[in-house]
Amino acid sequence: MGKPLEYMPHDHATPHDHAACIDHAVRTAADICAQRGLKLTPVRRRILEIVWRAHAPIGAYDILAELAKERDKAAPPTVYRALEFLINAGLVHRIDSINAFIGCDEPARAHIAQFLVCRKCHRVVEIDDSGINRLLAEKSLAAGFRIEPTSLEIKGLCGECGDA
Repeated sequence: MGKPLEYMPHDHATPHDHAACIDHAVRTAADICAQRGLKLTPVRRRILEIVWRAHAPIGAYDILAELAKERDKAAPPTVYRALEFLINAGLVHRIDSINAFIGCDEPARAHIAQFLVCRKCHRVVEIDDSGINRLLAEKSLAAGFRIEPTSLEIKGLCGECGDA
């Protein structure tokens, strides 16, 4: 089983060069888009940077607020279209249960993202367990069902909220 990826500010975690993290995500996205013949426009790139800068689930209107600080004509359709592109390209995940978005750490690899979502504080932890993916693939195949690239969200309480 892979190490859980916590989508939270890194001030309490191991030392982390956040600028390098964002730069790596954007460079990776540019490479992936070039390989797949996709266009990473300046607006899409900027929205990807905003998502990664948050390093926590971020809502579309929070993204819009950040974008509006830089662009006079920032509008919800612009953000939603860019997010749809980023999701379809595998660069961003949507956390449906909290209506928010986070960057994908493994955009070059098709996978079912597995998230633990705290229903109280909305902390999100991604687990990357190939065994879960294999089991889902086997069970869906046996049921005659083809899984599309998606995410799996498991709701509960994080350690801090569960202890409170």
